[in-house]
Amino acid sequence: MPKNKTHKGAAKRIRVTGTGKLVAEHTNNQHKFEHKSSSRKRRISGTEVLSPADNSRMKKLLGL
Repeated sequence: MPKNKTHKGAAKRIRVTGTGKLVAEHTNNQHKFEHKSSSRKRRISGTEVLSPADNSRMKKLLGL
């Protein structure tokens, strides 16, 4: 049986923490900051833990 291939698009966007959680960057945080409020920009900075509903699908894509 052939090896499973990692979904490279998902691998570039999602990483696994030491405890096994999946984290990703917030959306809407790349460009066009001029019209976004300061509070919104602060809220979308950094990373967030993926929801449990997405975990099984993302782990399959990452080959975990």
